[in-house]
Amino acid sequence: MKNTTLAIAFVSPALIFLLAVLGWPLVQAAILSFQDVGVIGSEGHFIGLGNYATILGGAGFWQALGRSIVWVLSNAVVQTILALATALVLNQKFPGVRIARTWIILTWIVPTVVVVIIWRWLLSSSGGIINPLLIQAGAIDRPVGFFATRESAMATLIMINSWRWFPFTTLMMLAGLTRIPGDLYEAARVDGAGTFQRFKRITWPLLQPTLMVLGVVGTLLSFNVFDVIWLLTAGGPAGATQTLPVLIYETAFKGYRLSQAATISVLTTILLMGFAFFATRAMAAAEADR
Repeated sequence: MKNTTLAIAFVSPALIFLLAVLGWPLVQAAILSFQDVGVIGSEGHFIGLGNYATILGGAGFWQALGRSIVWVLSNAVVQTILALATALVLNQKFPGVRIARTWIILTWIVPTVVVVIIWRWLLSSSGGIINPLLIQAGAIDRPVGFFATRESAMATLIMINSWRWFPFTTLMMLAGLTRIPGDLYEAARVDGAGTFQRFKRITWPLLQPTLMVLGVVGTLLSFNVFDVIWLLTAGGPAGATQTLPVLIYETAFKGYRLSQAATISVLTTILLMGFAFFATRAMAAAEADR
């Protein structure tokens, strides 16, 4: 009992701080979702579930949710493939591997505005260098507007966001790989197992806990990405890249419907909390089965 009381005493300040910083804004957003506030600072009246009926009954929320799901799944696939391949390479011993492990994180620590400026210049159809390189390689016969069409805009954003975030995922996977005992690989080599068999029987199964954690954290982070999308396309063209965070911003600050934006925020929070709850339960069950 004394140890429990002491532990609560030490943890309480951090919990109170988190409740004040995170819990109070969530409560305020929930209260706002039951009102009809249009602009920040204006008076609102209680309208009950009217905003929820409007949002859930309209097509905008569901379309943005669908685009968010496509965004999250595509980022997860691209980042996992890039990160796993890079982590497997960096897990080997070769000259300069320590330097490579250090500098791989560079694209992740670069400010978002810098990333956007660099890629906007590289992909420009008038002065960028990507189009001339593709033309010289014979891949295209004329400059491509990477942000001009609905399909290319979303694909380009996924590529840019994955390029920025896959180094972080790489380091997490590399940490998981370093925890795999080297004796297992030596024993597999002695038994005649090839590279693919060692990956299939040793690396992939023992890397599953790391991949599951990255799946949960990566989903939550990718779902809430706003800056890259807004700075590059602002949700366009024709709403093709309007994910839920972009829809919330546009509803609040361009449509002047603050309460409806709060409603979308509450619904998004419920979805993400539900995903996190069931994902952690599944991880715990999988860990218990091991």
